[in-house]
Amino acid sequence: MPREVLSTYRVQLRAEFDFDAAAAIADYLAALGVSHLYCSPYLQAAAGSTHGYDVVDPTRVSAELGGEAGHARLCQALAGEGLGQVLDVVPNHMAITGPANRWWWDVLENGPASRYAAYFDVDWEPREERWRNMVLLPILADHFGRVLEAGELRLARDGGRFEVSYREHRMPVAPRSLDEPLRAAAARCGSAELAFLAGALGALPEATLDDRDGVARLARRHRDKEVLADLLSRLAGERPEVAAAIDREIAEINGDPDRLDRLLGRQSYRLTWWRLAGRELDYRRFFDVQTLVGLRVEDERVFADTHARVLDWVSRGLVDGLRVDHPDGLYDPAEYCRRLRAAAPEAWLIVEKILRWDERLPADWPVEGTTGYDFLNSAGGLFVDPAGEGALSGLYAAMTGGSLDWPETARACKLQVLDELLAADVNRLGELLLAVCEQHRRHRDHSRHDLRTALREVAAGLAVYRTYVRAEAGQAGEEDRARIEAAVAAARRRRPELPADLFEFLAAVLLGKVRGGAAAELAMRFQQLTPPAMAKGVEDTAFYVFNRMVALNEVGGDPGRFGVSPEEFHRRCQETAERWPRTMLAASTHDSKRGEDVRARLYLLSEVPERWAEAVRRWFAHNARHRGGGVPDANTEYLLYQTLVGAWPLDAERATAYMEKAAREAKTHTSWTRPDPAWEAALRSFIAGVAADGEFQSDLAELAAPLVAPGRINSLAQTLLKLTAPGTPDLYQGCELWTASLVDPDNRRPVDYALRRRLLARLPGATPEEVLAGMEDGLPKLWLVRQALHLRRRRPRCFGPGADHRPLPVSGGRAAHAVAFCRAGEVVVMVPRLVLGLGGDWGDTTIELPTGPGGPPASAAWWNELTGERFAAGSCRLADLLARFPVALLSWRPAGEGGGVQPASRVSV
Repeated sequence: MPREVLSTYRVQLRAEFDFDAAAAIADYLAALGVSHLYCSPYLQAAAGSTHGYDVVDPTRVSAELGGEAGHARLCQALAGEGLGQVLDVVPNHMAITGPANRWWWDVLENGPASRYAAYFDVDWEPREERWRNMVLLPILADHFGRVLEAGELRLARDGGRFEVSYREHRMPVAPRSLDEPLRAAAARCGSAELAFLAGALGALPEATLDDRDGVARLARRHRDKEVLADLLSRLAGERPEVAAAIDREIAEINGDPDRLDRLLGRQSYRLTWWRLAGRELDYRRFFDVQTLVGLRVEDERVFADTHARVLDWVSRGLVDGLRVDHPDGLYDPAEYCRRLRAAAPEAWLIVEKILRWDERLPADWPVEGTTGYDFLNSAGGLFVDPAGEGALSGLYAAMTGGSLDWPETARACKLQVLDELLAADVNRLGELLLAVCEQHRRHRDHSRHDLRTALREVAAGLAVYRTYVRAEAGQAGEEDRARIEAAVAAARRRRPELPADLFEFLAAVLLGKVRGGAAAELAMRFQQLTPPAMAKGVEDTAFYVFNRMVALNEVGGDPGRFGVSPEEFHRRCQETAERWPRTMLAASTHDSKRGEDVRARLYLLSEVPERWAEAVRRWFAHNARHRGGGVPDANTEYLLYQTLVGAWPLDAERATAYMEKAAREAKTHTSWTRPDPAWEAALRSFIAGVAADGEFQSDLAELAAPLVAPGRINSLAQTLLKLTAPGTPDLYQGCELWTASLVDPDNRRPVDYALRRRLLARLPGATPEEVLAGMEDGLPKLWLVRQALHLRRRRPRCFGPGADHRPLPVSGGRAAHAVAFCRAGEVVVMVPRLVLGLGGDWGDTTIELPTGPGGPPASAAWWNELTGERFAAGSCRLADLLARFPVALLSWRPAGEGGGVQPASRVSV
């Protein structure tokens, strides 16, 4: 039986923090109270990978992380401390950076005749006849002809196999294409054996996967080509004159662009300029990353081969849970989840499904829940003061001229990436739609331009990441139907010049109402397009363009919604307790735009918009001296000021790295695909100028320093909510202390576990006052995490399935500043919100502590897990409850149960 997942601790494995490093913190995590180590992907990834999402071999453990032996040591260390393991898995894509991915290498060598051609989401029959039965490889720095004529493409031999190289890239040579050079080499050295091999290679059959005979030919072809390659290798090894003739022929080909061009023209791939990727690529990628090719995991063979190793670990009890990366990229996410559940019936399954605030996880997915962005945004919204929206909006518009229309900003940015980064995907769908229209006489005369325009408008107007229509069966749920119809109606309003019946027909296709293979494929493929459009258009573009209050610009968040009421938060928690009680709860992740402590501080600006506005106006005026040529623009500068306050004190190096990434993501003045070195240099100069400006730095400190303490209270509050609300809390590496991290790679910096061990060792027997005295070191947050996790381990029934979430009544003049609830009648949580407005004065505000399970025996009371104090059931003044610690975590105990605060397990220091 798998261990019950009570809490997780996420680590980002890499060469500098490998299996042994993770094993070394097992005792620390156990003492902290964590139940499971949650690992980033660790199947064999591309060389030098810093994250593991670029898997090249799903059958092997990463050698860079320690290989099989290191993995075994990690599993042994976790078991020795009573910890389980959760693993991140990547079913959507694989990396295609070289021969390490032997499946893709085989596809490049053999094209549609490859044994693995059906494993990858490749369009072997694109509209362009010249590109059929081949894969486009957009890796060249310039046009093909220029690169070829410059001698940058080289043919090479390794025994009986041949490769083409370009810079760091390597590609195999199709066996059939070797007949001409080997025939010439045979004539050069007079070898009949080599001439025979040349003819045999040229006669290899072309094979397809369309029928049984094709499969048989495919098997013979693979057998024969391997035998011929071995014979060629042996002949060249035994006959020096043969090897010399072949190598001489290779040298002459490398010196003759025409001959090398002819050879490359016979390959199953076409080398192209990298800029063609956006518009012409013929395989599905992960978002816009051309080195990550989409997998057809809907094929049972592909599922089995990509999941065999992971499922073996689950069956052996080495892994208790799986986190599924990017399920929205899959052809049929629901079917994938069902297949995974059938293969791992008792595992804890979590999906990285990004939900909008008004969206819910599909009820038919047999998983425990999401990775927690829905909770992150719901809980974070509690600390945003809606009263500050008007002032912050006015300031943003006045200082930057930026739009306040978030939906329009998001739509425009999605259109931008659909036109630039995802144009190839839109073009492929356009061809599919054309094929569908050809089958219906009333729609045959729509132009390609109109079809493509309609598709991109509907995709940009979809309010969620994707829908889940089962087009083959003609099944569309009510929510999917409403969202598609709304997106189509919006597109029709925005494009009145297009035929109205085109949009009506497109809606019918996307809802599965139009029968036929092409129509069903279009509906399913469209659902694979909208997730990257949302992710790249909103998360990676609009979130860096719409900078009104960047604390709201978080994955799954809606920057147009200003705050969440306690009532809405409680409704969401109650729904989670009923439907997804084991879902993951997160506050920071490896993909967060800002760490939890940065957001916690920035939320405070909504409470002091006037003070913030005065400072910003001064800074804009003062720092004009550091601008050069109008750089940065006002919107970028406004983002910088929020970043400097949220992560204060932030050194110039980290600030520069963050702002360079932010500017490229915004795609306004520079971008990843079209960087503007002069603009970026001016931005770096500006940041260096403000960093060295003593007057500005003093003014910055004057505003930021008073926000540190209340920001930490916000952090403690949202941390306690995560640790006690319905669901399974996750701690992102290092975040048990204050961690002012920004977007990756900043949030993947090394974690000082020696410091955390020393601090944890100080906690047993410490008084609340001693804990608070370690505020600068983060001791209060560490204390809170430790106490809450140990409570979860002692009383799992209070936090798992069946444990209700009941809001507790708070009365008095400051009641709006409190969020309080009870779990399963045995645990009470109370946290403050909008703390600047509270000013530390609870006045007459009281909370009604319930009587606990089974009535109010005189010998029982509420025990404060953070201070060791006891409180009677009934009315309790919040000033008393929070007198010794900023948040409260209470458990119902008989008088004789325990005494003092629970001690931590022993930790080696």
